[in-house]
Amino acid sequence: MFEMWALCGLVLAGASVISNDAVQTLGTFMASNKKIIWWKLWGAASMILIPTILYSWFAYDGDISYGRLDKIPHVHVEWYHALAPAVLLVLTRFGIPVSTTFLVLSAFASTVIFEKMLVKSILGYAIAAVVAYGFWIILSKFLDEKKKVNNDHEKYWKVAQWITTGFLWFTWLSHDLANIAVFAPRQMSPGFLAGTVSMLVVMLGFTFWERGGKIQQIVIEKTTTSYVRSATIIDGVYAFILLYLKQVNDIPMSTTWVFIGLLCGRELAIATRMDRKIKKVFPVVAKDFMKIMVGLCVSVVIVSLVHRLP
Repeated sequence: MFEMWALCGLVLAGASVISNDAVQTLGTFMASNKKIIWWKLWGAASMILIPTILYSWFAYDGDISYGRLDKIPHVHVEWYHALAPAVLLVLTRFGIPVSTTFLVLSAFASTVIFEKMLVKSILGYAIAAVVAYGFWIILSKFLDEKKKVNNDHEKYWKVAQWITTGFLWFTWLSHDLANIAVFAPRQMSPGFLAGTVSMLVVMLGFTFWERGGKIQQIVIEKTTTSYVRSATIIDGVYAFILLYLKQVNDIPMSTTWVFIGLLCGRELAIATRMDRKIKKVFPVVAKDFMKIMVGLCVSVVIVSLVHRLP
């Protein structure tokens, strides 16, 4: 019988991942489609979510984590394991972009695996920041993102955005489903799978209904992220960076760090090309970085606590 703490952890992790991390991939999608009623966007995202989970379930013999938990053994879930996503859920309501991977998986991972997760996440942040800076420096020579798309071209950018967002959503899910699956049996029964999918679809609907919540502010406050063209370009670059990092190894990493790194590099590049003073951009970039540091500190505390408990 599925244990009570494991069930609590599964529900809390699902709510945390969807409300905190999903904004990384769907935030620009929501920001640039404010005129479309929320349930249509929810339906589109659910049409990607469901087959993505089902594919992993079939391909990995009942495991929905895409094999990203191979180095994290299945353990009996205790109260302190469920505490991690509960803390994350609270931080999310205050708009803090905490790394779900660190905060949730740190309670299960050994010290060695945690260190590897941290190294890969730092590498991901650096790669995303450098790639984004170089890409937007070059792009700004040919395109002024502050100019709105011509009406004749907007429909093409709309189509491109929906395709790009779908690709990004799938790529991101193949990373972060591990943060939910760690509380579940590694070989889910069909009934358990159906319950898990239904839960995530409902939670996703709530996220769209509240338009991303406070965590969405991280996306909105960045330059032109509410424009469909900019949203499409951001999603495309982010998706390919995640896809590359996914192929490096099966060690879980913080997609939050990669996303924040991407936005950091982009903002600095735009400031450079527009001759804006870096000191005006630095507070925004530094604020985001300090927020992810909060999550890392909490994760370290949780790791220390777990390894001291019997």
